[in-house]
Amino acid sequence: MIIGSFHQIFTQLVQNPVSESSRFSKINEEFTCDHCGKTVPLSEKTCRNHCPFCLYSKHVDIFPGDRANPCRGSLKPIGYELHSKKGLMIQFECKSCGQHTRNIALMDDRYAVDNYDLILSLTPKR
Repeated sequence: MIIGSFHQIFTQLVQNPVSESSRFSKINEEFTCDHCGKTVPLSEKTCRNHCPFCLYSKHVDIFPGDRANPCRGSLKPIGYELHSKKGLMIQFECKSCGQHTRNIALMDDRYAVDNYDLILSLTPKR
């Protein structure tokens, strides 16, 4: 199942290559968190892809914002790291397919900042 999904995605990308500039889509909208049930507001500066309250996300993107990943599994926050250019990053593991991803923590968003104490309770990247 997981290999089949990967094969489908890979085949789709080979048959329909995308340019570097078209890989990123901006879908910035409010959503309800599948994990905690809270309403997650849109973001002020970027596309929010995780809940600021529980930090969970959903495995929906192949490229940021495209919502083209068929997995749709729950992304559990498992750690954090400090990136030299992007700042604080949250690390995730998909509970369905096991893929690891990361996303920028939103610490200065006027609509809803990420739960800093919860981020620090995660395992830092070594």
